[in-house]
Order: sequence, then structure tokens, then C-alpha cells
Amino acid sequence: MQMPHTSVLDPHSPQAQSIARLFYIDLSIAAVIFLLVTGLVAFAAWRFRARPGDPEPYQESGVRWLEALWTAIPSLILLVLLVLTAKTMLEVNPPVGKRKPDVTVVAHQWWWEYRYGDPAAVAANELHMPLGENWLLLISSADVIHDFWVPDLGAKMDAIPGHPGYLWIQPRQAGTFLGTCAEYCGTDHATMGIRVVVESPADFAAWRQHQARAPVPPSDAAGIRGGRLFAARTCRNCHSIAGTDAHGRVGPDLGHLGERATLAAGVLTNTPDQLRRWLLDPQHFKPGCHMPDAGLTDAEARDLASYLEGLR
Repeated sequence: MQMPHTSVLDPHSPQAQSIARLFYIDLSIAAVIFLLVTGLVAFAAWRFRARPGDPEPYQESGVRWLEALWTAIPSLILLVLLVLTAKTMLEVNPPVGKRKPDVTVVAHQWWWEYRYGDPAAVAANELHMPLGENWLLLISSADVIHDFWVPDLGAKMDAIPGHPGYLWIQPRQAGTFLGTCAEYCGTDHATMGIRVVVESPADFAAWRQHQARAPVPPSDAAGIRGGRLFAARTCRNCHSIAGTDAHGRVGPDLGHLGERATLAAGVLTNTPDQLRRWLLDPQHFKPGCHMPDAGLTDAEARDLASYLEGLR
């Protein structure tokens, strides 16, 4: 299994490449200035050091041409950086025009919701994207200010309630890329992970078609008992599963949950045992999250985990 990428210095999209290029230019200019200033200070300290018997140094009130020079050079450097920064901003996030978003990203405390267009599909915490296609993401929030950021794939974009923003991403390498919320948004800000799965256009189309369909419920005894338990408890008030009467929007959509790699926005690996432990005590793994203790017995948690893991 390929290990996920996560490095701002390892770009895997034209947008991230533009940001990295600007960073290296800024770093190079800063390094030259640092070496020049440090060298001149060291030379002056050595060349004009005080020696026994030296007279009082000559007092100079100012050198106009030198003052003009060290004002002009920094101004020119800042102007160059301004032009390069503006150029990079335009490359990273060009005007949207009449282009409709390919996916709507909704940030929640503390998880991510992804809503695709036609065919309509909903996913949570794991964003699937086709390789090579320049996608437009609509970034919004359901509660407080969050920030969508996958370092390998592009810029940060704030998710502000009532003020959606747009972000372009064109992944150029297949694989799994990790991101996070980059704006403090409350207790579980640090556990609000992003997982982007970049796959071939054919694989993505197949995933999207599958995701748009209602999951097939498990037929084993434990899964059937878990399905009845899900319907009888308050689970459906917060969560939704296509093909059932669960249409809650407070928590993540649980359709096809068994196919996801992680639970609770990256806190746990998605296995039946880990899901059982999460159902028994979510506050232990993600203190402050909005999922309450449902008061399940261990047997009930196993049945419910069997049902949810069977949704594929």
C-alpha cells in the first residue's frame, strides 16, 4: 500500500508547484540578503576594530548616495516579489467565471463533507478526485471558520460561514494525499484530517457511480441486528444513509462507510473493532466531539459496527 504524501515541498499539482517555486525564489533572495548583510557586518567588525592608540573615529553625518541606494534596492526587491506573488496567485486561483464547481466541500466541527454533482454523491472526510483534471472546489462551512489545506496539492482556502470560496486543484500523480484544517476551529481542530484519493479518471468514474447508489445492507445476522439497532436508536437523527429513512445532516453521511480508510476524520483506522470501540466511547478518542455516548452494550456496539462496516 502506497504511503500517503504530506509535504508542502513535494508538490503534486501545478498549483502547488507554483507556490513551491515562489517559496524557493523568496528563500533564495532572503539567503542572499542574509549572507550579504552578515558578511558586511563581519568584515566591518574585523576591518574597523578598535586598536590600542587609535584616535576617535571620524564622525560622518550621512552619505546621501548610500542612503538612496539602500532604499532603492529593498524597494526594487519588494516590487519584484510583489509581481511574482501576484503572478503566482493568478496561477493558483484564476477567475472562476461561469464554471460550476466539481465538488462542494462543507467543513463541520470536526469533519469534512463532500458533495458531488451529477450523478449526485456524498462522502465524508475522504475526497476522491480524477488524475489530471483541473477541478474547481467550492469551500464552505456549516458552523465556524475552518481552512481546507492539502499541502501537496495547492493553496489554503478558508471555509467561512455564508461566504464560500473557490479553489482549483489539478492533481498530477495518483495516490493518497493528507491535509488538515489550517484554521483553529475549536476543541478538535487538530483531529480534523483530510484524505484526498487521486485515481485514474476511469476508477474515479466507477467510484462516483458506486457512491451515488444506495449501499447494499449486510445480510449476516449481526449486520441485520445492527441495522435494526441503527433504526431504533437516535443514530438516524444525526446521520444519513441512502436507501433508508435516516436523513440526518448533523453528522457524517454513513453510506458506504465500510469502504473508507479511516474513522472520525482520520483519528482511527477503519476496522470493525476500531469502529466498535469508537461507538462505545467516542469522547475517549476525540474529546469534545459532538457525538454523544449512546449507552451501547458491547454486544450492541459489535452488531452496529457489523452493520456499518457492511455498508459498501
